[in-house]
Amino acid sequence: MAEPLGKEELAVRQLLDRATRAHRSGQAAAAEALYLQIVQEAPGHFDARHLLGILRAQQGRYAEALEHVSAALRLNPGAASAHANHGLILHRMQRHAQALASFASALAIKPDHVEALNNRGNALAALARHDEALASYEQAIAIKSDYAEAFSNRGHVLAELGEGKGALASYERALALRPDDVQALCGRARLLADKGACEQALASYDRALALWPGNADALYDRGNVLARLKCYDDALASYERALALAPSDARIHENRANALSMLRRYREALASYDAALALDPAAARALTNRATALKELKRYDEALSGYAAALALAPRHAPALYGRANALKEIKRYDEALETYDRARSIEPGDADAYGWVDAALATCDWARTAGLAEDIARPIAAGRSIITPFTLLGVCDDPALHLQCAKNYLQDRIPIRPKTLAEPLATGAAARDGKLRIAYLSSDFREHATAYLSARLFELHDRSRFEIMGISFGPDDGGGTRRRVMQAFDRFHDVADVGDRDVALLIRQLGVDIVMDLNGFTRDARPEVLSFRPAPIQVGFLGFPGTTAADFVDYVIADKVVLPSDQHRFYTEKVVYLPDCYQPNDPTRSIAQQVPTRGEAGLPEAGFVFCCFNNNYKITEEVFEVWMRLLAAVPGSVLWLLRDNAGAEANLRRTAQARGVEAARLVFADRVEQAAHLARQDHAGLFLDTLPYNAHTTASDALWAGVPLVTCRGRAFPGRVAASLLQAVGLPELVTDNLADYEALALRLATDGAFLQAIARKLKQNRRTHPLFDSGRFCRHVEAAYLKMWDIHRQGGLPQSFSVEAVARGA
Repeated sequence: MAEPLGKEELAVRQLLDRATRAHRSGQAAAAEALYLQIVQEAPGHFDARHLLGILRAQQGRYAEALEHVSAALRLNPGAASAHANHGLILHRMQRHAQALASFASALAIKPDHVEALNNRGNALAALARHDEALASYEQAIAIKSDYAEAFSNRGHVLAELGEGKGALASYERALALRPDDVQALCGRARLLADKGACEQALASYDRALALWPGNADALYDRGNVLARLKCYDDALASYERALALAPSDARIHENRANALSMLRRYREALASYDAALALDPAAARALTNRATALKELKRYDEALSGYAAALALAPRHAPALYGRANALKEIKRYDEALETYDRARSIEPGDADAYGWVDAALATCDWARTAGLAEDIARPIAAGRSIITPFTLLGVCDDPALHLQCAKNYLQDRIPIRPKTLAEPLATGAAARDGKLRIAYLSSDFREHATAYLSARLFELHDRSRFEIMGISFGPDDGGGTRRRVMQAFDRFHDVADVGDRDVALLIRQLGVDIVMDLNGFTRDARPEVLSFRPAPIQVGFLGFPGTTAADFVDYVIADKVVLPSDQHRFYTEKVVYLPDCYQPNDPTRSIAQQVPTRGEAGLPEAGFVFCCFNNNYKITEEVFEVWMRLLAAVPGSVLWLLRDNAGAEANLRRTAQARGVEAARLVFADRVEQAAHLARQDHAGLFLDTLPYNAHTTASDALWAGVPLVTCRGRAFPGRVAASLLQAVGLPELVTDNLADYEALALRLATDGAFLQAIARKLKQNRRTHPLFDSGRFCRHVEAAYLKMWDIHRQGGLPQSFSVEAVARGA
């Protein structure tokens, strides 16, 4: 029979009971005071020392916790639980190897101590001894089959070992046992995200955060999943919640900056990158992404310095190399860009930017690099890989089926899911309020640019009694006269270059726009993401991009029957609206400078026939250049007048000419000048030679307006059929050929038969004023008829459908 407790022992026991009740109920301060009272009155009391150590550990005061538990062990070295807790405290102090020794002591005393087995696994995992950790967790689970925490920890280790299926099963078992296991929920979410099941991952993170709203890691990881879904606004919000909890976490600052960059809030992104780099100055990835934000702001020198800083830290950091190459390409330092692309591709050939070199090679007419390119890229594009931009492809091949597949790939890569954050399109628009249709033109090129040159007069001529016309500008303000003219032509003009895609879409919706006309498509600085939010009931591709967008959120494409014959509808996801003359607007008010430079001032010889082509150099292909060289050889004293774009192209073209037996000096390169002066100097040109597979577009209209006859070869796809459409609309179909042999023969006849050329030139001069191409009033009425038809179809609840606009009489 046990002896009764003495008075002092009874008092201590009562204090301990009160202390443990307070401890269990979360009254830490009361428990702490009682434990300390016991330790003071009974310094040799094992339980008080041990429990006070546990409380100190729970308070995060690990050094004191270790001191108390160590004291308890000196009092009772055979207490397995004290050894286990001693190990746990050491583990939390990052002293994992010492922790293992304590866990070993606990298990030597009590081999089935499941908490010691579980925590030993955690220490082993922290030491990257994953196989041993896994064995320890499985020992714990063998003893306690419903041990949720061990299943959760086992899932972490399996994930580290790359055994995703087993890890996910372990997390699911943990959650079946304990649905509120935050670590299992987060681990499960990470695995689901890695598998691409992002919506399920988000649901798992949201459950975890409902249980533990202050979990910064979960908020950070959740932001990463949202960023993968291209939901950058939501990702940003998640990162900002995480930063409020962990303001010193460089990763969160960096990914917040990445989200801001994707929202085109580049200046804010720079501040966030700076915060990340202040915490981790040696982060090559953050330096690279900061440089890319500077590149997007057109601050190229700073961007190149940023890439250099990243490469100084990590010379083989492929994203920095690709970023540097892209920046060099933007500022036309093509030779350096190509060398940098080569370095990047040797490190990471599968990068999304790996085919960025194509633009630089095309721009410099480096045909040795681009030889066989069309065949090389056909297979991966057909297989669904986004390896090249749709716009670049237009200059490489003329296969409309490949153009469609490339656009699908690019769009899927850029907008993998349709954002669901906006409501459905408006059922009605401005027409229900005041009878006017609201038309918004979207472009990055409302400046000194071909798109603005062609379309400015259209904006001015719209019938304001029936239409309200708005401009939405994505691009830079160059301060030029064309920019001012375009701004004045619109009833309302909004510069949204620094505004995120979703906010631009909201603006369009708030403006009550009925029809959006996208003038970019997939050209430089295009923002198809805006239209993916479906801000307007009717969305149309027009002018800038001569091809399909493959987007289900673009309803129509404006075309004519020459550029897009009916047998090519199958290569377009948009419905086709046929204008009766030509799809391209024009401006008959464009001035031609009064003063024409002399041939000498233009860099031309005093005598000799002048062939010209003022297309951008990237449109010049080896096959067409061979024809040009034969023409120069066949027309003694003739020269070829080209646009000076970059030194690399000039050197390569001269070298190729010399190799074909044509003196390099017979290639004359014209500097860029303002438009009126450029039109005036074309008075010296005898014949414009078109390119293929990408024709002259605006440059063809320029030549015809300046009175220069143009010979073209009609291609298979839209970009190679534009000049044929222009010539048809100006009444010169006889200058259209269907193969390069006929193209060469016609050009040679025009260059050598003066009477024939003069007759064509006279006809062109007359037709400019009498035929549809430069009748901007007629064109405007046709486009407006198209808008009304589109709206009527929509108003009656019909789906978009292809249709033709009937011709009207000459416009004003």
